[in-house]
Amino acid sequence: MRFLKSLFCSVLLAATAWAQKADPSFDAIKSVNLAFQKGAVVLTVPPGAHLKASFMEVAKKGGAGTLKVGPLPATDAKDEIGDGVWHGTVRIPLRGEGLSGTVKLEVTYQPCTEGEGGVCFPPTTRTLEVKAAEIPAAAPVAAAAEKPAVSPVGKAAEPAVPSASSSPTAQAATPAPASDEHSGLIWSLLVVFLAGMGASLTPCVYPMIPITMAIVGAKGSGKTRGFALSAMLVLGMAVTYTTLGVLAARSGAAFGAFAQKPAFLIPVSLLFAAFALSLFGAFEIALPQGLALKLQGDGSRKGFGGAFLMGLVLGPLSAPCVGPVIGAVLVGIAQRGDVFLGGLQLFVFALGMGVLFLAVGTFSAALPKSGDWLTRFKQGMGLVVLGFAAWNVRLVVPDWANFAMWTVVMLAGAAVFGAFEAAEGLVGQLRKGLALLMLALALLLGVRTVEAYLKVDLLPKGGAAAATDEHAGWMEQDLEGALAKAKAEHKVVLVDIYADWCAQCKELDEKTWPDAALKQWIAANAVPIRIDTDAKRKDLAAKLQIRSYPTVLLLDADGRELRRILGFQKPEAMKAWLEGK
Repeated sequence: MRFLKSLFCSVLLAATAWAQKADPSFDAIKSVNLAFQKGAVVLTVPPGAHLKASFMEVAKKGGAGTLKVGPLPATDAKDEIGDGVWHGTVRIPLRGEGLSGTVKLEVTYQPCTEGEGGVCFPPTTRTLEVKAAEIPAAAPVAAAAEKPAVSPVGKAAEPAVPSASSSPTAQAATPAPASDEHSGLIWSLLVVFLAGMGASLTPCVYPMIPITMAIVGAKGSGKTRGFALSAMLVLGMAVTYTTLGVLAARSGAAFGAFAQKPAFLIPVSLLFAAFALSLFGAFEIALPQGLALKLQGDGSRKGFGGAFLMGLVLGPLSAPCVGPVIGAVLVGIAQRGDVFLGGLQLFVFALGMGVLFLAVGTFSAALPKSGDWLTRFKQGMGLVVLGFAAWNVRLVVPDWANFAMWTVVMLAGAAVFGAFEAAEGLVGQLRKGLALLMLALALLLGVRTVEAYLKVDLLPKGGAAAATDEHAGWMEQDLEGALAKAKAEHKVVLVDIYADWCAQCKELDEKTWPDAALKQWIAANAVPIRIDTDAKRKDLAAKLQIRSYPTVLLLDADGRELRRILGFQKPEAMKAWLEGK
């Protein structure tokens, strides 16, 4: 249910931003208070600003010893593109091994301002000097992001950041985000629990449940003993999966900004796609036969110790079907890097997977026979995983690739639900109707793929589809060419400076540039161009004095700046600015 949580947080963030205007005096260095306090790097931003989780990173600069960064605290909101953000104070716990003297820490963060005119600044790296004795050797306790105390901001040289608990205002504001975070945690654990139950219904696990419970002696041994043996088996499963969750989260703490870049997102989506193909039956993710036989042993698993041991090895043995599901969950845990949450989610996953084991072991219940429904259920899970693969890279691939990926997802869905099969009965007819609908969507998306790739119009566009043309006629990256064209046509140059990670840039694309009146003014008076000075035209960042994103410039045909405006602007405000009002 991460989608619902993200949507809920985005609505809260948007509601807050709607009622305010961004602070034009915000400075990426002076306005962010940075200090080391009680074994943690502490960053504080003022109200109306936030820090993006995807770019937060702490590293040691030279010197002996190693530095281990504790898990990043849970985010308290989402921005317009779904990235987690923190408001107020963020504490990042550290621990060190073999450190001596003064340790230089390089702290990288990305601040953004909120409201009308809000901007995202480029990732900023600052150096913090800390005495080695102040960095604890024991693993620190992960701290939650706090709401800011009422304290002066912009004094980065101060040795400490006031605690949020020292302010009555902060104390009064604390319960609300805690409640939101608590609600989000419950939803995420419920989804993982249901995923565990779904994993137990896969063809690799479901038929083995009665056999497994008979092997450990739970089936037919009485309700009390049967429940106890079943619980020991489920506990063994929980130990295996919780360990995987902790390991995934520990590795995730080092991801930082890399976890949001195409070099990471694209391979992860390919991994998701491979998982989906496995669930569709294209191949199996299985242990070598020799190792599987060793784990199974001689079948003598009686007693509580045997039940626990059987639970430990059930995870690897069920890998052909559970592997893709658990793999998708593990990737999500690694991206967040929260050790406690990672372990808890996999523990709950194991509990969900163990529900049927408990039922059979306690009540000696007979399960419905496996068959076509079980295979179709497994394929349905594969369809969900394939959808994750497409959704994960939606912001880093061109439009035609997005359309192509969802075409494949819809075609897979049509096949899973039986578009090409005979249907019997009402349920069968409804299933086939859904399959045919997905097939029709696949054909429509296929046409959109061709349109986007060849830049032609094959179908009429309207509504949401028209929004994809907000930059039709805009030049890309070639400022020199835009200036030459402006001189020939006696126009000004409208420059939209953006970055792929910039949430406000996406908002500008979706809500401002598609405006009809704005398009009409641009067509009559300007040569519009989009430039990514963060990744594609870094040479222009200094020349154009770009400090934050989005930045919109109006230049004359000789390249002289006429005026500039920062952050997201509504269409009316943007048009008034263009007209010099």
